[in-house]
Amino acid sequence: MGKPENAPTGRRLTSRGATTRARIVAAALELMYMKGVNATTLDDVRAASNTSKSQLYNHFPDKEALVRAVVEARAAQVLERERGNLERLKSFNGLVRWRNALVQRNALQNGAYGCALGSLASELADQDDQARTTLAASFAEWEGLLAAGLRRMRENGVLRPQADPERLATGLLAALQGGYLLAEAAHDIKPMEVALDMALDHVKSFLAG
Repeated sequence: MGKPENAPTGRRLTSRGATTRARIVAAALELMYMKGVNATTLDDVRAASNTSKSQLYNHFPDKEALVRAVVEARAAQVLERERGNLERLKSFNGLVRWRNALVQRNALQNGAYGCALGSLASELADQDDQARTTLAASFAEWEGLLAAGLRRMRENGVLRPQADPERLATGLLAALQGGYLLAEAAHDIKPMEVALDMALDHVKSFLAG
């Protein structure tokens, strides 16, 4: 367990205060993913988290502060998942398993709602520069995890020396995000599968032997 986070004023949160704050952020995470950031009101979050106005405003003086907390929490969730999937990546089969896990996870909702990080970026990139910076750093870390795995594959002789891990990682992440978007619009997972499979085919073209 980490130390309780600080309240907006800089004072240290009590255990009860930290629990309340976490409950508010969890409710906002779900609502903003399902409804979108702009369509989610503070009253929606208050009702979903079963908190009073005074409790909500004690932790988040305005919606902007809550949105930034949601961005940080969502980024932490996604990156924790992706570290688990990619930190030991060292084979093409490992990439295929990564692809399958993402597709299967998104298939549970028929492609609806898209990538949790990508959806936030599409709404906030031109509205909140601090949130945009957090999201950009999160995507950069995600891409870096892919690149590190691809470098291991090249170093181990799985990929030919001509393979460029950084460029391949950018292509994989771009294909993933584009696939998420098309699947969301169609409520059909197929575009995501196609986009990822084409990106994996490009990686496959660099396989040694």
